[in-house]
Amino acid sequence: MIKLLIVDDEQIEREGMQTILERNFPDLLIKQAKNGKMAVEMADDYTPDLILMDIKMPGLNGLEAVEQISARHPKTKFIMVTAYDTFGYVKAAIKLGVKDYILKPSKISEIKLTVEKVLKLIEQEKIQQTNNMLQEAALQRTLTLVETDVVTQLLFDHVHEVHVDMLMEMLDIPSTNEMFAMIVLLPSGSESNYSLIKEKVRQNKSGWVGALYGNQLPIIVFRQPDKTFRSQASTLARDILAIPKTGQHTDWIIGIGEVCSSLDQVRQSYQDALMATLDTKAITNYRFYADIHTNVDVRYSHLNKSEQKEFADLIRLGHWNDVQMYVMNILQRYEKEAANLLHSQQRMLEILWITSRVLNEIGVETTTPLYSVQTTHYRQLRSETKQLLAKMKQSYDDHYNNLEADTIQQIKQYIMDHSHQDISLDTLAQKVGLSPIYISKMFKEKQGINYIDFLTECRMEKAKRLMNDLEKSIKEITFEVGYHDPNYFSKVFKKMTNVSPKEYRKTLLRNKA
Repeated sequence: MIKLLIVDDEQIEREGMQTILERNFPDLLIKQAKNGKMAVEMADDYTPDLILMDIKMPGLNGLEAVEQISARHPKTKFIMVTAYDTFGYVKAAIKLGVKDYILKPSKISEIKLTVEKVLKLIEQEKIQQTNNMLQEAALQRTLTLVETDVVTQLLFDHVHEVHVDMLMEMLDIPSTNEMFAMIVLLPSGSESNYSLIKEKVRQNKSGWVGALYGNQLPIIVFRQPDKTFRSQASTLARDILAIPKTGQHTDWIIGIGEVCSSLDQVRQSYQDALMATLDTKAITNYRFYADIHTNVDVRYSHLNKSEQKEFADLIRLGHWNDVQMYVMNILQRYEKEAANLLHSQQRMLEILWITSRVLNEIGVETTTPLYSVQTTHYRQLRSETKQLLAKMKQSYDDHYNNLEADTIQQIKQYIMDHSHQDISLDTLAQKVGLSPIYISKMFKEKQGINYIDFLTECRMEKAKRLMNDLEKSIKEITFEVGYHDPNYFSKVFKKMTNVSPKEYRKTLLRNKA
């Protein structure tokens, strides 16, 4: 509803104008002010869309009131009401942004026409404002998804059609030459705090927030040149920890990785941050990776390229027993060497991430493997590592079971639609993009019969339907179902149905009689 304010020092003028407006514009919400000072005060609380302002009033005159109200409420429109049709007043009113003026006295039709014109302008602006708000809201939702996608790609090496550089151009937080990763560990039941953390980071314009993976929320933070790294990280960590928490658990832990000089290196900073969250000796709830003292540089703990290729081949082939043996042998070696437990966990996490990346590359969707907050001994590390491998194996099995089910359905449908044609394993292989040997083996395992037997069943079912048409000869039916020799067709038909085609047709005739 559009709100209107009538300002005039003469009550009879105010009442008369309100009566005219209510009759012609019944949807308006109308209030009155008897002088300029009162109009300025009412504008703050009432916030009218349109003010009909008398120019000549004692005290604060109309032009002065317009100037003060416009300064506080720039969207408010004005129509001046005056008995003085002079150039000086009109010029002053135009400078103040007044949309039109009404002379005293005026015909009702003139008042209606003038007010109607400004009301239409207000309605158009309101519609445009609503559209802008909807567009802005849609843009913000899109940017939120883009931000999450960028973080996912940078930290977990997920490959998407839209390159990460293109996504970064859409975000309103420009990246800098230096950055670092943070991880916020949220206890179970604290997921509702995700939006509060995201809003806090957005308010600080300090970085990008990723998706919540289990209880771990990753953040990529960009360095601010006017602050030291520790000062910036500590301030943001304390701001996040100060957020009012919902749920039963209130203890959040934040890990802070080392500064890196490019987005290509931020994944290492994320691993650093994850290691920092595992530091149980930290005094505060936010922990720097740099504060973990170690004799081993974990940055050189990755598998070399040949080892990665060997390991990746095992995953692609689905040799999960070998995959598990490969991983557990590495873990056993760390345990025998009495390596630091935290470092061993980080190394195993790297291997599990390689597994996850290879699975994603071959089209298997799986969640990013992450350990629980603390691993207290090697027995627990072995158990959790096996569980994470088992989850990825399940994702692999589910993917290929679904793929095989879809492939079998495609093959069956193709055979049913083209049973009258000569169909070979090579033909089926080309249709589904798999090897003939694999198709033959898969079809037999899933259907219990080979594809030739299924093709024969389809042809016999079609032959039975065609025999209902008495005008068709057995010879014609033979060719229509895909055979070239009526005698051979008759032998196959009798073998499948225990009766010859002629006997089957006689049975149909007797049933119809």
